Amino acid sequence: MSLPVYLDYNATTPLDTRVLEAMTPYLKTRYGNASSRHEYGRVARQAMDTARQQVAAAAGAQPTEIIFVSGGSEANNLFLKGAAAAFGLAGGVVAFSAIEHPCALNAARQLARQNWKLLELPIDAAGRVTRAGVDAALTQKPRLWSVMLANNETGVIQEVAEFAARAQTAGGGWFHSDAAQVLGKQPLDFRALNRTGVHALTLSAHKIYGPKGAAALVVDKRLDLIPLIAGGGQESGLRSGTENVAAIVGFGAACELAVSRLNNLPARLRHLQARLEAGLAPLGATLFGIDAPRLPNTSYFAFADIDGETLLAWLDRAGFAVASGAACSSVNPNPSHVLLAMGVPEALARGALRVSLGVETNEAQIDAFLLALKTALTDLKNLTALRR
Repeated sequence: MSLPVYLDYNATTPLDTRVLEAMTPYLKTRYGNASSRHEYGRVARQAMDTARQQVAAAAGAQPTEIIFVSGGSEANNLFLKGAAAAFGLAGGVVAFSAIEHPCALNAARQLARQNWKLLELPIDAAGRVTRAGVDAALTQKPRLWSVMLANNETGVIQEVAEFAARAQTAGGGWFHSDAAQVLGKQPLDFRALNRTGVHALTLSAHKIYGPKGAAALVVDKRLDLIPLIAGGGQESGLRSGTENVAAIVGFGAACELAVSRLNNLPARLRHLQARLEAGLAPLGATLFGIDAPRLPNTSYFAFADIDGETLLAWLDRAGFAVASGAACSSVNPNPSHVLLAMGVPEALARGALRVSLGVETNEAQIDAFLLALKTALTDLKNLTALRR
């Protein structure tokens, strides 16, 4: 039995064979602990140093600004909780967009038990953080900010540099952005962002054809974060624990490949995205986020009176793997918090499907998906009519 056509690249990506080849020696013969002083340890440490340089180059950062962690969730938690701890018991205001990934939303909400006031930045109908909302937040002088660079559901790109610059002009605050969905889809320049006032970025390997279990917090060295994990002092004291050398090596290799693909992959994905959405329109789809700048691979849509989970299951049986919202919150039966923040009616939000494209997606797959989708919609509408 063949696997479904994969159209869920924002959830995770397949491991590139070249990344696996780079990782394999560190799973077999080069298995040393990077903290050991003997040859095995030195080999592991050198491999990590190379990977740190590769990740830094892809992010437009310095190698000393890369802190390796286990995943994007840990990176977001490290910044928010580590920064909050650095400010001490006095607390303050933490401002975050209403459409952050659940790992950032829930981390911020946990700070409410530690003398922090939560400030949710509003979203417009196109999926963008509003300038008016940021301006209103500035009057409360947030100490911490977290606004993702691009949303994992809609693909909408946020004006992070502008918001960070406004925050710095108005009195400062540490500004973080989750960039996990941006890396590999468009150029990323932490140095340029840092000049505007962005102090930290979150990156993740498995979003760019690397392994799960490796990610990074890119952080301005002037920030004095308090680590979440105490121990041997690895990662400049910010993330103790024996490093996952093989996964880190894979992350570095994946970053190098991601940079090499930037010359042609975004344009190819944009072409496929346009082909998909041109086919969705005559089927009656409501497309979300299309009035804002978006990632070139992400399409988020719904059909009136069609349940998204039911449609997803039908498409899965037909041989197409798509998503209904954010994969990391798929256990939550509630409609997408992103769409609700955009003002989408709950009934329509429950029907949302996300198609996200990647390196292996082609025109034939898009056309086959649209044909299967048309059949699915006809069948589901007929079933609904019979039940009535």
